[in-house]
Amino acid sequence: MQRIDNGCNSQGRDALTRRAGQTALLALVLLTSQGSRAEPGNHGMLFVHGALTEGACLLEMSSAYQDIWLGETTTSSLAVPGNRTQPVAFQLRLRDCTRMGAAIRDTRLGYRLWDAYQPAVTVSFTAPADADNPQLVQVQGAEGLGLRLLDADNRDVRLGSRSRPQLLALGDNGLQFYVMAERTRAPLLAGAYRAAIDFRLNYD
Repeated sequence: MQRIDNGCNSQGRDALTRRAGQTALLALVLLTSQGSRAEPGNHGMLFVHGALTEGACLLEMSSAYQDIWLGETTTSSLAVPGNRTQPVAFQLRLRDCTRMGAAIRDTRLGYRLWDAYQPAVTVSFTAPADADNPQLVQVQGAEGLGLRLLDADNRDVRLGSRSRPQLLALGDNGLQFYVMAERTRAPLLAGAYRAAIDFRLNYD
């Protein structure tokens, strides 16, 4: 006997095939999600952070936070206002200085330092000023003295103002400054003294 296919059986088989395929796909998705599920004690998270800074160089971390010891000073060595202790040098180390050119103004002398390739920098120091001599940094713990800052050429560094601009070589550089104690007009009162001085590098 000849079987006549009227199309209904074919459509039914197609529907069954589609349902079977969907079931298999759902089972695969479930297995995959279960397999990728993190088990306690076997996973964690990374918190990544950084900083995008402006300028031609990077300041070394060892230079960013420094502890400078001026030593012990006798009151007799600071008997007269203006007497100073021996200067103590410190450096601001810069690394990876890149070529960017320079056009930076010397605010003290009024000229502009310019170079097509080398970067230039100024440094500004800020701290509470001594009440008797605003050129000096105020100290805590002793009286009758303040701190004076000098640049590499032994010129005074004015608080709140930019230092003289310096051209930088490509690569690594060191900016040298000095700090010392200086007698003021106030009566001397001995004690362990301290001061916090902020600084900022300026490339413009």
